Amino acid sequence: MTTTTRIDVPARLAGLFTLARLLERLERSNRAVDPDQYRALVARIAAEFERAQMDETLGTLLAWLPAASELYENLNYAHAGLCRSALKEALEAEIAMRGLLAKIGARPTA
Repeated sequence: MTTTTRIDVPARLAGLFTLARLLERLERSNRAVDPDQYRALVARIAAEFERAQMDETLGTLLAWLPAASELYENLNYAHAGLCRSALKEALEAEIAMRGLLAKIGARPTA
């Protein structure tokens, strides 16, 4: 069974949404993508990001479009770091790894 999710996109983000969906398709494609086409698409999305105001609606769209979200994060890295990365999951993974390394380091050697 296929489920469909409806996303209401405001007119101000319609162009960005369309380009971001195309980027998702290219990212998931099994075919080779022309590098010039890819760069042109990314440049157009970057220009749309410059015009867009980050708000809850844009955040929701980026949550549904991981390739665009990663691009947004990379474009804004100098100002916000990894602003769209899941901090909680990253922190939990680091804590778990530190615990594992502590256990391994505490074992007596043969």
